[in-house]
Amino acid sequence: MLTLITILIALDCILLIGVVLIQNPKGGGVDSTFGGQSANQMFGAARSADFIEKLTWWLAGILVALCIMASLIASAEGNIGNTAPQETPTEQPAEPTEGQ
Repeated sequence: MLTLITILIALDCILLIGVVLIQNPKGGGVDSTFGGQSANQMFGAARSADFIEKLTWWLAGILVALCIMASLIASAEGNIGNTAPQETPTEQPAEPTEGQ
C-alpha cells in the first residue's frame, strides 16, 4: 500500500511541475515559450487561466493528502527510520565450566 501511495505522490509531483510551468505569471513565464498564444486561443484567456489555477490547487491538495496518508501508513507499519527489522538478542544459559 505504501508503494502505491509513493507512486501516486511521484505522479502528482510530475503533474504539478507541468501545471506550474504552463501558468502565465506576470513576468511572461514558460507559457509563452510553449505556444501560450495558441492555448489562450483554444480555451480563451480567462478560462484557461482559471482552469490551470484550479488544477494547481487541486494537485497541491492531493499531494498534501497523499503525504499525510503515506506518513500514517509508514508509522503504522513501523517503516520509519528502519530499513531492516531489528532482532532481539536471546539470552543463552551459561555453560558450566569444567572442574566444578
